[in-house]
Amino acid sequence: MRLTRRTLLAAAGGLLGATGLAACGADEAAPARPTPTPGSPQLTLGFSYIPDIQFAPFYAAHALGFYAEAGLDVTLRHHGGSESLFGALEAGEEDLLVASGDELLQAVSAGSSLLTVATVYQQYPVALIVREESDIATPADLRGRTIGTPGPYGGNWFALLAILESAGLTTDDLTVEYIGFTQQAALTTDAVEGVMGYLNNEAVRLEASGIPVRTLTLPEDAALASIGLNTTTALAERDPETLRAFVAASLQGIRAVVDDPEAAVELSGAYIPGMTGAARDDARATLEATIPLFGDASGRVDLERWQAMAQFMAGADLLEGEVDATTAATNDFLP
Repeated sequence: MRLTRRTLLAAAGGLLGATGLAACGADEAAPARPTPTPGSPQLTLGFSYIPDIQFAPFYAAHALGFYAEAGLDVTLRHHGGSESLFGALEAGEEDLLVASGDELLQAVSAGSSLLTVATVYQQYPVALIVREESDIATPADLRGRTIGTPGPYGGNWFALLAILESAGLTTDDLTVEYIGFTQQAALTTDAVEGVMGYLNNEAVRLEASGIPVRTLTLPEDAALASIGLNTTTALAERDPETLRAFVAASLQGIRAVVDDPEAAVELSGAYIPGMTGAARDDARATLEATIPLFGDASGRVDLERWQAMAQFMAGADLLEGEVDATTAATNDFLP
């Protein structure tokens, strides 16, 4: 299917109509969204979060029929708030999962047989966020400061450790406050001097609330791999062609979003409950901040970065055992 605004909006209109929502001005002459043919391989794609515009590439691949055209019948499944990150994937309730490579490496170090088969975010999405007028300008400026992060886990924690390492610092050189997911309130009330947060989440929310901020992102050579497409080694060995088709269709979805973000916001409304008015404006701002994270949208896994990440995480005592990063990520399934 040719990627044009007509086809994107046609898919949005068809989906919104099917869910009883208002159509988005779809062109009646645009081609209908392909549907899976009977007998197509069935796959369930999991998301580690509630419905959100950050998953727009996969909504687009589903809505525009890229999965169907690839001969796949794909179900999208969002996780609940207390659900284990890799639990459904390991239990066979999901076939693929959109999640971070560093967390997958932790799971592999604990004995899970999981594999990253494509990179979604080429840039690590977590940064140190400070007020615009802050005198914190470089990682070295963090000595003696008070920084807030949700806790000693996940991408926010990993990124903080990486930023500190780049300046030759450790958490002993500053005060780290565990603030839960209250970054906006903590920075707004000056409870801390900076917070760890996502470029396409907390940084966007702070700006939208009228708090001008700056971000200190990870160094380009930082040894952390971000959001990717993950599966089990069992599926990769059992059905490589199906997996390869899925990856190719998902990358089409990323490119469709990059080509026309506004149309991607429209079609995502069928997947995200209540995305109207101010919520739609928020989604648009979030997607604008997300698109640069896709990089060249090639899906390529930087295997050298993965090896460096294994060394970094082991040195930071973030892994439960030794792990060979070359067995946890691959480019073998890219188109």
